[in-house]
Amino acid sequence: MRLHVDQRHERVLELVRERGSIRVAELAAELGVSAVTLRRDVEALAAQGRVQRLHGAVVWPGDAAAPERRPPSAGGAVIGMIVPTTVSIFADIVRGAREAVGAQGGRLVLGVTGYVDTEDSVQARHLVAGGAQGLLVAPSWFGGVPEAGQEKWLVECPVPTVLVERSAPPGNPAADLDRVRTDRAHGAVLAVGHLAALGHRRITALLQEGPHAARISAGFQAAVRARGVDVDQGAPSVREHGDYDAGVDYLVRAVRERGVTAALVHSDEDAIVLVPRLRAHGLRVPGDLALIAYDDQVAALADVPLTAVAPPTHSVGELAAGLVLQRLAEKTAGRRPGPRQHLDLLPELRIRSSCGGRTATEAS
Repeated sequence: MRLHVDQRHERVLELVRERGSIRVAELAAELGVSAVTLRRDVEALAAQGRVQRLHGAVVWPGDAAAPERRPPSAGGAVIGMIVPTTVSIFADIVRGAREAVGAQGGRLVLGVTGYVDTEDSVQARHLVAGGAQGLLVAPSWFGGVPEAGQEKWLVECPVPTVLVERSAPPGNPAADLDRVRTDRAHGAVLAVGHLAALGHRRITALLQEGPHAARISAGFQAAVRARGVDVDQGAPSVREHGDYDAGVDYLVRAVRERGVTAALVHSDEDAIVLVPRLRAHGLRVPGDLALIAYDDQVAALADVPLTAVAPPTHSVGELAAGLVLQRLAEKTAGRRPGPRQHLDLLPELRIRSSCGGRTATEAS
């Protein structure tokens, strides 16, 4: 049954009020009318100040009597977010961003790249064309920083953009962008400090290859030097050639032949895989080897609950969203932008069973 124009207008108002913002194409499909008809409806309602039209989306104006005085960050902003995956740390980061945007009456729209770097710019173009007024971006840069011009599309982006859990080195054009990330090096320092306090004097680290490895490794190396702790050299990546065999063999030899008593493992999923494999070789956690995991997504659920470095993932998303909304408000109001910001958030160490309560000397 076709709705009368007045009924259609009331239904448009009901849906926009309920959701805060909705794309014109989605609204037309939901009401069963053509996009041309729906655009006419929206234009009529916008002329009355009852809704606002922004880049292909319809948004609830908040203060309908004076929408021009309402800052865009306070309602109706459409923010695009590009992430390589929606699992692991990015689940909480996306949740933090979505809640922060929603609290201001806006809408977060997601793009996922699957760690394919060429997909970053594709997703960005798609989101901006669909009405995104600002972007939160975690590019699929393998080492966490751009190489060979990977940042070019990013710095040419026509909307305010904030880097999330990524950075660019000084001198790279992307270093001029706002960014919010975890201080991964500091997390490794916390782990080494805890192990040293327990009496461990020879330790190692097994890390994933990828965007966070360099920062975690840098913090680990700085901390062992500062603490006077010996590092067992030659550790492979935690998943060498796609499996854990090399990592397990390395740890078994390191404990039995070279006196290693503790290890930092990134990530906690990998640490959970290692524990039963080490047990099958006769090594107990924490009796023979203390473990600290990095990420704390599922570390508490391990058979031996894992002490873990916990990045403030929800806060990363929340603060990144707040920053892009601030930039959007400055741009819309014609104000001079405030200073660019590089925010590094400190993780915390959550103590559980995998390090034991005894020193390394007592455990032996």
